[in-house]
Amino acid sequence: MEVSRPPVMKVASCSKPFQCSECDKQFRQLSTLTNHMKIHTGEKPFHCTYCGKQFRQLSTLSNHLKIHTGEKPYECSVCGKQFRQSSTLNSHIRIHSDDKYSVKPFKCTMCPKEFRQTTTLSNHLKIHTGEKPYTCTYCNKSFRQTGTLSNHMKIHTGEKPYECAVCQKQFRQSSTLNSHIRIHTDDKICKTSSSPVPVPTPISTMTILKLEDMKPLYTII
Repeated sequence: MEVSRPPVMKVASCSKPFQCSECDKQFRQLSTLTNHMKIHTGEKPFHCTYCGKQFRQLSTLSNHLKIHTGEKPYECSVCGKQFRQSSTLNSHIRIHSDDKYSVKPFKCTMCPKEFRQTTTLSNHLKIHTGEKPYTCTYCNKSFRQTGTLSNHMKIHTGEKPYECAVCQKQFRQSSTLNSHIRIHTDDKICKTSSSPVPVPTPISTMTILKLEDMKPLYTII
C-alpha cells in the first residue's frame, strides 16, 4: 500500500525571497515583484499625455515620451548621431569600434549572413522558419517582430503620435514624418536659393524738344 505524500510547498530561495503567486517566478526585490505582477493583472497606471498610451512602468513611459518631444539625449561621439535610449547608442557604437565588437560572431545556419547581436540573429531566423508569433487582436494578422505589430495596430486604433511641427500633419511612424519634413525643408531651400527673375525696367521716354521751344543761354549784343 502506497502512502500518499503531502504536496511540497514551493519556497523562494534566500537570494530571491519574493515569489510571484501566479507563475512562481522569483525576485530579489519586492519592487521588482510588484512591477512583474502588473503583467498578470494587466495594470498600466502610467498614461502618455500626448496619445493616451498606457504603460506598466514609469521608465517605459519616459522613453515613450521622447518620441513625441523629439528628445535624443544620447549622442555618438564618432559621427554625432543621436538616440533616445542609451542601449541603442551602445549598439550603434559597435559600428565604429575596431575592437572585438566590430566583428559579427553570430552566424545564420541557413544563409551566410552574420550579425553582431543574438537578438538580431533570432529575428532574422524567423525569415527562414516563417515564424510569426505576434498576432494582431483586431484582424489576426501575424508578424515576426513586436515593433512591426505595434506599427500595424495603429492602423486599427487610428493612433498617429508623430506630428509635423510646421503644418501639424500627423503620422503613424517616425520615418514617414521624417520623409514628410523634407517637403518643408526643400521648399525653404528653393525659396532661399532661387533668385527672382529680373523684370526689365521700362526705358524712360526721351523728351524731344523742338528748336523753337529752346531758350537761348546767352544774348549776342
